[in-house]
Amino acid sequence: MKPLSFTNLVLSCVALLFGLASPAAAQQTELQSLGRFEGWRENALIGYGIVVGLAGSGDSPRSVVTRQALSNVYSRLGAVVSDEDINSRNVAVVVVTSSLPASANIGDRISVTVSSTGDARSLAGGALLMTPLLGPDGRPYALAQGSLVAGGDSFESQLNLSQRNYPTTARIDGGATVERPVDASVLGPDGRLGFLLSQPSFTTASRIASAINGHFGRPIAQAANADEVRIFYEPGAGELAGFVSTLENLRVEPDRAPRVVINERTGTIVAGGDVMISSVVVSQGDIRVTVTAETSASQPGFIRGFASDVRSLVITNTSLDVDRDGNNMVATFSNTSVADLVQGLARARVDTRRIISILQAVRTAGALHAEIIVQ
Repeated sequence: MKPLSFTNLVLSCVALLFGLASPAAAQQTELQSLGRFEGWRENALIGYGIVVGLAGSGDSPRSVVTRQALSNVYSRLGAVVSDEDINSRNVAVVVVTSSLPASANIGDRISVTVSSTGDARSLAGGALLMTPLLGPDGRPYALAQGSLVAGGDSFESQLNLSQRNYPTTARIDGGATVERPVDASVLGPDGRLGFLLSQPSFTTASRIASAINGHFGRPIAQAANADEVRIFYEPGAGELAGFVSTLENLRVEPDRAPRVVINERTGTIVAGGDVMISSVVVSQGDIRVTVTAETSASQPGFIRGFASDVRSLVITNTSLDVDRDGNNMVATFSNTSVADLVQGLARARVDTRRIISILQAVRTAGALHAEIIVQ
């Protein structure tokens, strides 16, 4: 193996394919894609219901909760049935969850997710009975009911089980009707709006405040923190909806923190094209050492009877095998980007997991000027 010639080959490939590394051009984006206004959020809803119409795949008769819930349904419909008399696997007790939008009117439809809480094998083919969905304050905001659509199935016969995906969770698109209107308010009691950044950054917050002040021609916005910009609203400047719409469509150049995201489970590496690396030398290769031990016993033979002080002789033979990988490499990279480094290593037939180890080692050496996030 000739490391120098191999290095020159790698560098030539990088130079021909990518040329000189250059930072990516800065791009502006709309304000609404950088965060949300304070007070404008969805609200979680939850309910407890029952699914009927299952083909023998529901909760087993030993489930006391299922029998009691079905007995309560019968009693509300005018039939008196004791829970001891209920013996069916066509019913399942479920928990129903959904999200109520920040602004919703009576009669709006929202989707719900239905999940089994008992020992049901599948919810496929079932129908959810009318279930109130409660908010954090314990008040009902929607009613859910309808046929379930499960993303899987499960069949069992004579101890043979066949299952696809997870049939104990199903969904009803538009399966709940809003019964109580909600209208979130983005305007605080002090007459200000709070814009919350999804990725906190003092630079981005300052740029947002400058863009707002520049558009309206007066200082109405101030970066209160790395994750919040406070905006003063003047009632005489127009309607609140139009004011917020103007803010949402302002274009701002966000600050991009240099990061390299690594998923070791799937071998995925994601990095910005302008994440830079200082001059570095990479030496990569494997030496695999295999030790094999073989144990045998030597049984002594006797001519005259047996001797009590004589035992079998145990012999262990050990063999050592050293395998040096033929893909060893030594490569030198000048000031370049992560993209060039990864492409150069890939051209050298270095697999993804070894590239991950190299990036972590380069970061430890102080040559990679970015944060590494391992998932």
